[in-house]
Amino acid sequence: MPVELRLLRYFVTVAEEMHFGRAAARLAMTQPPLSQAIRALEDALGVVLFERTRRTVELTPVGRDLLPEVRRLLAAADALRPLAQSLSRGEAGVLSLAFVSTADYGLLPALLREFNARYPGVRLQLTEATSDVQIDELVAGRIDAGLVIPPLPPRHAMTLSYLPIAREPLVIAMSTDAAQELGQGAAEWTETPVDLHDLASAPLVVFPRRLAPGLYDIIMGCYGAAGLTPRIGQEAIQMQTIVSLVSAGHGRRARAAVVAASAAHGRGVSPVAGTGARGRNRARVARGRSESGVEPAHRDRARAGCCRRCRMIRL
Repeated sequence: MPVELRLLRYFVTVAEEMHFGRAAARLAMTQPPLSQAIRALEDALGVVLFERTRRTVELTPVGRDLLPEVRRLLAAADALRPLAQSLSRGEAGVLSLAFVSTADYGLLPALLREFNARYPGVRLQLTEATSDVQIDELVAGRIDAGLVIPPLPPRHAMTLSYLPIAREPLVIAMSTDAAQELGQGAAEWTETPVDLHDLASAPLVVFPRRLAPGLYDIIMGCYGAAGLTPRIGQEAIQMQTIVSLVSAGHGRRARAAVVAASAAHGRGVSPVAGTGARGRNRARVARGRSESGVEPAHRDRARAGCCRRCRMIRL
């Protein structure tokens, strides 16, 4: 039969007082009901907890061994209400967060430090995934939030809410040797905007469009605005793979400044000349199962409550 917590509290009180009368006084009850309650607990457990005589009350060996376990059980029961309240406020529990590989270079560490400082009771489950995979996982409810590259697919505009958290200029990355071919050193390369006409014949290392259609179209738009058609030399999914290919001399890659590598790693980065507002990439945190709906993904503003489940990010 189920054991009531009330009976366990009675057991601990009697064990601490070793006297039914004093224990009953602590519990604000009379002695006979307390004695009956202890008998009921022993019957429920099928063991004897106390050796009783006219003058003394002693714990049996089973009672002594059981006492610390009962105390732990009662402590856990007492912590249940505060835990439930913390969970309801988003201050405890587990939050599953996915992120694009570019976020790992600078954005994600700062966010994690601030989040851990604000919500030490929340455990983060981190997963690296491309934007398209994250969107599917959000819609399916398998992750709570994701750092994605916009825009969100129109078909999910009413099921996902989002909050812009970062905006970076578009840059070109190439090997140090390739930069020197243009007559620029590492310092000049990172500070001087590059004209895409100077790179018209260079193969471009880029990700497949399906992974981040919005950013891909921005990159292609930069070439189109210059009257150029990019020569795709290689496609790769992971940012580290793309950067490694560039470093090895397989091409140039337009990418967000947040993941720009230093010249010490064999790569140079330079802003793209003439891109203006089009050459800016906005990283967003997206969350599934919005209660209030979202505004279209192409707009520059979002509802501030998009992370209300765990109050994850409020910037």
